[in-house]
Amino acid sequence: MSIVDDLVGVLGGTIAGLPTVVVLAVPLVVGLVIGYLIKKVLKVGIILGLVTLVAVWFGFVSLDTVSANLSALVDRYGPVFMSYVAIFFGLVPLSLGLAIGVILGFVFG
Repeated sequence: MSIVDDLVGVLGGTIAGLPTVVVLAVPLVVGLVIGYLIKKVLKVGIILGLVTLVAVWFGFVSLDTVSANLSALVDRYGPVFMSYVAIFFGLVPLSLGLAIGVILGFVFG
């Protein structure tokens, strides 16, 4: 029973004044939110892609227009997005809780 006692002792302690369970739960909750947002963004992206393909198929929009607008969007917002990603991963530790949270948020979101 010493393993269980050690586990309870670790979970019963504090890290910087916060209970250990709270410190362990924060990356999980952040991962759930990120997984949920990724799922929603992918749904919207797939729908927009299908609408674009239908518009190109019927001749409402040309592929040159779509690719020019898409490359302009990436040129404008790509560096900003990458800086926010770098800041995020600098603040939130990459942990198993974050990975599990992203997976659960994506699957059940």
